Amino acid sequence: MDTIKQLKWRYATKKFDATKKLSKAKLNVVKQAFNLTATSFGLQTIKLLVIENTKLREDLVEHSYFQKQVLEASHLLVICIQNDVLKEDVEAYYNNIQDIRKTSNEILDPYKEDLIKMMAGMSLTKRQQWSTNQAYIALGNLMTVCALEGIDSCPMEGFVPVKYDEILSLDEKGLKSVLLLPIGYRAQDDMFADLKKVRKPIEEAIIEF
Repeated sequence: MDTIKQLKWRYATKKFDATKKLSKAKLNVVKQAFNLTATSFGLQTIKLLVIENTKLREDLVEHSYFQKQVLEASHLLVICIQNDVLKEDVEAYYNNIQDIRKTSNEILDPYKEDLIKMMAGMSLTKRQQWSTNQAYIALGNLMTVCALEGIDSCPMEGFVPVKYDEILSLDEKGLKSVLLLPIGYRAQDDMFADLKKVRKPIEEAIIEF
């Protein structure tokens, strides 16, 4: 597959074909891509909600500034952060490393203690911002993977997180919503589908040394 061709094909889809649904295989690729996204220290303080339920998405449209992509797409992805990063999260991460790689505690413990200390030295606001930065990495990765898979998407910051959190009971799950990504297939009459991409010349966007 021509990567650049697919990235040029990608655009922020404004109108989805509500009759076209992602196959389980395609949806699994998206899920795997999210889980394989690089995160700082590999700590993964983000979670992905995959929402297919039509009634639930109807309730969310109002709190998405009435952007119909939320409802018309095959699935709505909601990227969330943890409310906080706890000592237990770091310990669980290093336990996972040990289980998978069989690395000794003697090697892992100094890194684990440094990360616990680093997180404890941040304010709650800074820890949440740190996690939000990881959410944006995941968003970019998902958009690229979707393009390569021929899946349309529309990155969205325009929604009311507090309402999403309420409707999806995210506080009970220790989560906050930060980004949306409706995914599916473009409608044939989406006027934005055939517009040429507007980008700076590559010589202006990139500096080489």
